[in-house]
Amino acid sequence: MLRVSRLALAILALTAAPEIALAAELDGRSLSLFWALPFAGILLSIALFPLLAAHAWEHHQGKIAALWGLLVLAPMALLLGPGTALQALAHTALLEYIPFILLLLALFTVAGGILIRGNIHGAPATNAALLAIGTVLASFIGTTGASMVMIRPVLRANDDRVHNAHVVVFFIFLVSNIGGSLTPLGDPPLFLGFLRGVDFFWTTTHLFPETLFVSVLLLAVFFVFDAYLYRKEGRVRPDPTPDQPVRITGGINFLLILVIIGAILFSATADLGRFTLFGAEIETANAVRDLVMIAVTFTSLAFTPRANREENGFSWGPIKEVAKLFAGIFVAIIPVLAMLKAGADGAFAPLVALVSNPDGSPNNAAYFWLTGGLSSFLDNAPTYLVFFELAGGDPQYLMTKGALTLAAISAGAVFMGANSYIGNAPNFMVYAIAREKGVAMPSFFGYLVWSGLVLIPTFLIATVLFFQH
Repeated sequence: MLRVSRLALAILALTAAPEIALAAELDGRSLSLFWALPFAGILLSIALFPLLAAHAWEHHQGKIAALWGLLVLAPMALLLGPGTALQALAHTALLEYIPFILLLLALFTVAGGILIRGNIHGAPATNAALLAIGTVLASFIGTTGASMVMIRPVLRANDDRVHNAHVVVFFIFLVSNIGGSLTPLGDPPLFLGFLRGVDFFWTTTHLFPETLFVSVLLLAVFFVFDAYLYRKEGRVRPDPTPDQPVRITGGINFLLILVIIGAILFSATADLGRFTLFGAEIETANAVRDLVMIAVTFTSLAFTPRANREENGFSWGPIKEVAKLFAGIFVAIIPVLAMLKAGADGAFAPLVALVSNPDGSPNNAAYFWLTGGLSSFLDNAPTYLVFFELAGGDPQYLMTKGALTLAAISAGAVFMGANSYIGNAPNFMVYAIAREKGVAMPSFFGYLVWSGLVLIPTFLIATVLFFQH
């Protein structure tokens, strides 16, 4: 009954703008803000349900995501026609959602097959080196993949330390977020940008200075703080992990990472023609890329020892959750993107004014902080799309004349996902694994204190150096 009443209320509200019913397609200039409510609803659900109703969220997140999606599709079919709704759904599913999920699935499976065995002693220099390795790795196997590969070796290295929560906090800063900023493989927002037409190596060249500065500064702060605690505590506890040589197994997965990269580059350069499915025009090279992702997933499962995944604590739960939630997100964001494309002529005109200077030029610092601020508490992938469209949505312009604006949006979405536990998917996964291993992790608000003291000043300096133009 509740779902029906919500749907009826949404339809009634949307009917208040009769001109919408006559539109043959989604015209962002004629859409009211009511169309954005499902998108806001699903993002707030993702942010708040795990904190306020974790049990209900765990069991019903797919249904909740589907409800928000239906609150877009049902009014669209009723008011604009079933054909418009089907075409919008097909375009989103075939050109964006499916490629997005297949890449995440391939990277998730491949990373789960790479196992680091052995024990490393967590001295400050060693810890800094481990964080640096994870930071670099994140741009090649994704922040989720790098987090799952590196977190257990880092925890084993520090399980004899009295103070070790700070190591995990900086791990989330660097490996689970900032390290994923150099390729579309690194973090979901950047792959969405790639699907929208941003060149594969654009972020590598244009975000390298910002990423290097922020990463080195955070590593330096970490080293100084960790060295202070290391000298203060001494060796007061025996190491619970027996000394064993460090070994990396699951080598075939490194080859599969190269296959993934090759498939993405192939899809960006090859022209094999196009075909139409449900009104969506699909490039054949992109379809080949997606099939390669499926093949990589099955190859990794077939040729990786099962023990590797068992020792890594691998399960399909996280990728299932991402698939469910992003299905709802990609549907709910359809009218929002249409309104953003309308720019100053659409319902989001005040937001356009907020990220624009008086002369009409983009305010890149505002793009960085608004994208980052929302990415701190909402999912950073749809947040990136919102501001990508707000900046014009033309990849050719944004990669050239608008390069600084695109860099600000990209950096804001990736970097500031580290500001809270819910800013990026790996954050909470790392938190849960560390808690399970006995690390006294800070609470949700305790973590905000860490990010406020360490990350916010770092990002303010980065703003002055890179985005105040």
